Amino acid sequence: MEEVKYIYKLEKFLMNPTYEEIQRANSLRGNEVRKTALVYSPTFSTLTGSEIYLKTEFQQKTGSFKIRGAYYKIKLLSADEKKRGVVAASAGNHAQGVAFASSLEKIPCTIVMPKNASPSKVSATRGYGANVILEGINYDESSAKAKDIAQKTGATLIHAFDDPQIIAAQGVIGLEILEDLPDVDEVYVPIGGGGLAAGVLIAIKKKNPKIKVIGVQSRSFPSMYDSFKKGSLSSSGGIRTIADGISVKTPGKITFSVIKELIDDIVLVEDSEIIKAMFLLMERTKFVVEPAGVVGLAYLISVKPSPGKKVVAILTGGNVDMYLLGQIVDKGLAAMGRLLKLSILLPDRPGAFKEIVDEISAANANIVEVVHDRLSSNINAGSAGVTLSLETQGKEQTAKLIEIFQNKNIQFKLLT
Repeated sequence: MEEVKYIYKLEKFLMNPTYEEIQRANSLRGNEVRKTALVYSPTFSTLTGSEIYLKTEFQQKTGSFKIRGAYYKIKLLSADEKKRGVVAASAGNHAQGVAFASSLEKIPCTIVMPKNASPSKVSATRGYGANVILEGINYDESSAKAKDIAQKTGATLIHAFDDPQIIAAQGVIGLEILEDLPDVDEVYVPIGGGGLAAGVLIAIKKKNPKIKVIGVQSRSFPSMYDSFKKGSLSSSGGIRTIADGISVKTPGKITFSVIKELIDDIVLVEDSEIIKAMFLLMERTKFVVEPAGVVGLAYLISVKPSPGKKVVAILTGGNVDMYLLGQIVDKGLAAMGRLLKLSILLPDRPGAFKEIVDEISAANANIVEVVHDRLSSNINAGSAGVTLSLETQGKEQTAKLIEIFQNKNIQFKLLT
């Protein structure tokens, strides 16, 4: 009965998009769009109790799965459409995909990006030859500008997610997962506007409807989650999140029509869980993946929902701003109990700070930063404030160091 149910649901929207279109996209991808590796992770399997496989879409050209849809859509444009050029709105990854695909076809390309888009993504998009316009503070506002440009210039609008050909090309990822791991039990897919999830759902459910597909969103932008729970398309979100690549207030009409029928569930993650997943990926697997790209793995680590199951987490992109990456390392260390930052008030006399350093050394912790302050208004005359950042081996050693300071009657305030 379950298989019959899914086949029925697929037939409801068989015209748009289709499994056959996914197969066609797969056959036309050429050398520019890679089949990315599916990597088994002993580390995350141990952490979650599941058999975890990582789909490494962040290793695509342009650093994201978005090149798949952009390349296929632009490849299919007519000669007249190519002459008029293309326009797209994106926070970064779709922008780079459209810009790169346009450069291959040697056609004019305009990209509208939010004003707060990652500088590295803006720079990379311009590097592929696109004319970049900064407009709005989120995807929805940038998208309105892109539509206006398309209407005025006749350029073809390359939608980031709500397009049957874009959805089909993203769905090739589902075919690749099944080819490499036919007996997969569950697949976790990041959701912003829903193009990737819709494509993967059609590909996987057509081949094996028993495989569970779970969408993952940032709790700050739960638009598809809310729409799915209500049963109707709705807008929500707007609180800032580090997962800018999936910060979409309004899902697509086409993507929602697919997702509401086929998806098994949609779940939410916090920024703190995203940070932890990014940190662990860098430290344990040497994978640098952007916040939006790790939300599936972040949910698996924090909730451990699938003990004993074969699970795929799609890592969708690796375009991380370098400044943010530094913050992720610090916050990740702090979350793991391996970075202790504290403010200490000392008597302003020779040797006072050395006594503190001796205690830190005896505890086998490492001082990574010292900020000395005598002049702030909250520092009494005859005293000195010192802010220390200490690297420890973990929560146990950090707790031991705090206990030492307390026993020595050292005045301090924890900053992490």
